[in-house]
Amino acid sequence: MPFQHKNLARGAWHELSLIEQMANIGSEISRAVLWQNKDKQVFKNAVDRALELLDLTIQDLRWRKRLKEIVRVREMLIDALGGGKEYGSSFESLDKYFLSFALVARLHR
Repeated sequence: MPFQHKNLARGAWHELSLIEQMANIGSEISRAVLWQNKDKQVFKNAVDRALELLDLTIQDLRWRKRLKEIVRVREMLIDALGGGKEYGSSFESLDKYFLSFALVARLHR
């Protein structure tokens, strides 16, 4: 599957801090929450972008000591996509999780 975030996939993503990466993932989650019951394609695109960004974060060797948490977040996103059957995950709970990253990223600007 071709990258939607081509510039980020070429290396720009690895120039961001973990907080900035997580905040960007969170913006896609927020977008998914907004469109979840309005437009299935816009919702799906936001989820796909969030997964793509999570995968780029997982590949970032700087975070190998945080890999367990990052991979778990990806697992929770997949669970939410499947209706939260395994862990009770929801897009709303993920949105709350990522909100703190957005707030901290904004403070550091």
